[in-house]
Amino acid sequence: MASEENSKKLAILILIGGKSTRFGTEKAVIQLLGKPLILHQIETLTKFDEDIFLVAHSDEQIFSYRKEIEFPREITFIVDDRAIFNHPKIFQPMLGIYSGFKELLRQNFQKAFVLSCDMPLIKPEVVELMIKQAIGYDCVIPQWKNGFLEPYFAIYPVEKGFQKAKEILMNENYGLLNLIDKNWKINYVPVEEKIQPLDQNLTSLINIKGPIDLVKLSKLY
Repeated sequence: MASEENSKKLAILILIGGKSTRFGTEKAVIQLLGKPLILHQIETLTKFDEDIFLVAHSDEQIFSYRKEIEFPREITFIVDDRAIFNHPKIFQPMLGIYSGFKELLRQNFQKAFVLSCDMPLIKPEVVELMIKQAIGYDCVIPQWKNGFLEPYFAIYPVEKGFQKAKEILMNENYGLLNLIDKNWKINYVPVEEKIQPLDQNLTSLINIKGPIDLVKLSKLY
């Protein structure tokens, strides 16, 4: 475990390795308002000093992204580590989280702000709120009044999260909510009370599932 003085507090981890059957292509490069989804996120996140990591499913995907997208700042790519995941044709977000946490742990990061690449219109004010809410907690996750959680827009502890993700992959029970350990100190951020005042249409929490969502989200921009 890293010593306190050598550790880094927070990294941003974006999952780009999934496959989209509805679009027939990878979501992160789908165009919204004239630019790829992932570029919307990166341009917002450049307002913060935290290191940004993109977790990809292969070296070929990384090559394609570097060729097609001109990123506004230095981005570090991580490739899915399949050493303990014997399913070459399965692309699970949990594998991306495990792989990302493994690398962040190696680099001595304490926490990771995990984002899905299909949530392009995140607001910097909401990102800032989440980072502030993480002080003194292991995990920070938005929660709606009905109890629904937003695990793809949450801050997790790197070391504890890595161990938990490894256990989940080995048990082959991949639901992302399984990553959250009841023994962690968790800050559930109320969506309607704390996030919506900063993001009236809550675009920060809208993910692109299909083509119709692109139309809906563009109207809310």
